[in-house]
Amino acid sequence: MTRRRDKAAVPVGNRRAAREFAFRVLFEASQGDIPLTLARSRAEGNMREGDDTHTPLSGEALSFAGELLDAMEQHRSEVDELLRRTIRGWSFETMAQTDLNVMRLAALEMVWLNAPHPPVIESAVRIARKYGGDDSGKFVNGVLASLSRAQDSAR
Repeated sequence: MTRRRDKAAVPVGNRRAAREFAFRVLFEASQGDIPLTLARSRAEGNMREGDDTHTPLSGEALSFAGELLDAMEQHRSEVDELLRRTIRGWSFETMAQTDLNVMRLAALEMVWLNAPHPPVIESAVRIARKYGGDDSGKFVNGVLASLSRAQDSAR
């Protein structure tokens, strides 16, 4: 067994890993045009079977990922509407789908789950850099910072 697999076998318990798991499930569902619940059960099954494409999550992290995905299922249309009002110069059809799905989860967490904005934005930028293009981190940061300012001024 390689060192990478040894390391991957240890369950990860942080929120960023949970956010990344939720992002991957959301991305798979949207790209495969399958229900979010099906993509989620597949990903959880793969993780439990030791598939190294999904980092094993601790029970707490998996619970948090589930909370994000449940909230996304409930608020998806509202999240999309909020992002449409926030993003300038891009439509959902023309922007990178990785960036869009990262921003969906971050917006959901910031607005509907009332999470502190800075750590959510930082985590989203890291995920965008990992899975997106060269400018994904900057783009996601700009959109989410704009959303954060708008939310702060609305309070």
